[in-house]
Amino acid sequence: MRDMIEILPVSLLESESSRVKELKKLASSLKLEFGWHYLLDITWILRQLEEIESKSIIDAGAGTGVMQWYLAENGARVISIDRESRAELHPRFRRRIKVQGLRATDLISDDALKRVLEGINRRSLKMQTADFIDLLKYQVTQLSNSEADSKSGQVIIYNQDLVNLVDIADDSIDAIVAVSSLEHNSPGGLERVVAELMRVLKPGCALLATLGAARDSDWYHESSKGWCYSEETLRKIFDISNEVPSNYDQYDQLFYELQGSKELRENLASFYFRSGDNGMPWGKWAPEYQPVGICKIKGHL
Repeated sequence: MRDMIEILPVSLLESESSRVKELKKLASSLKLEFGWHYLLDITWILRQLEEIESKSIIDAGAGTGVMQWYLAENGARVISIDRESRAELHPRFRRRIKVQGLRATDLISDDALKRVLEGINRRSLKMQTADFIDLLKYQVTQLSNSEADSKSGQVIIYNQDLVNLVDIADDSIDAIVAVSSLEHNSPGGLERVVAELMRVLKPGCALLATLGAARDSDWYHESSKGWCYSEETLRKIFDISNEVPSNYDQYDQLFYELQGSKELRENLASFYFRSGDNGMPWGKWAPEYQPVGICKIKGHL
C-alpha cells in the first residue's frame, strides 16, 4: 500500500460488483440506507484495505453506518468513534455483531437497554410491529448464547470527538477508515483531527478516508454541512507529496460520469426525499460535488 489521492471513479461500482451486492445485502438486513455516494466510498476504501481479519480498525465518524458492521463480520475488532452518542444502540445491531463500549458510559448494558425499550413502549401505550419483533428477537438471542457471540469480530463503541482520542494509545491501531465524515471539519479542524488519527495509527499502517472534492478551491456545501477540498489542501493536510500522482486533472470527466450513474441515482435513500437539508435535497438527483479518496501511510521513525 502507498500514499494515494484519487477522485473516486464510478466505474468502481461495476468492477467491484460482487462486493457492492454484499454491502447492499448487509445494509438491507440492518435496515440501513447509504448516503448518496457512500456505496462508492465504502467500496473504494475496502478495495485498498489489505487485511481485515483480526485487525484493530478505527471507523472514524462511524455513526451506525454499514462500514463498521462489514468489517466486524469479516473478523475485525472495530473501534467505532463518533461524537454523537450510540449508548442506546438498537437491538438489531447488537444481535448481529458482538458490541461493547470502550468505557462504561459508551454503551448501556443489555438489561438497561431492554428496560429503556420497554419503558418507551409503555409510555406510548403501543409498540410498532417492527419494534416489537426486534425486541422479541433480541430477548430470544440473549437467552440462547446470542448470534453475535459466534462472530469472530466485534464493534467497540466510543462516543468521542475525533480531535481528542484520549483513551487510545499511540501507535496501537492497524488501520483507520473514515467514510465521508472528516469533511464535516473546517480546514483547520481537519488538520487537528488528522494529526490525532495519525498519532494512534501504527507505523506502516494506513488512514483511508473519503471526503468531498473541490475542483479549484475549498468550498462549503451548505446542504450536507460539509467541506469540499482542493487537491492542494488535501496534500497539505494529509502530508501527501506532490510526487504522488492524482487524477484531479480528470475532475470534469469523472464528475460527468458520476452524474450519469444509474446505480447511485436509482438507489437514492428514502431520507433524501423527506428534507431539503441534506446532500441531495428533496431527493432530486443533482450531485454538486464528488468524493475523493485519501490513503496516507504512517511513516516509521
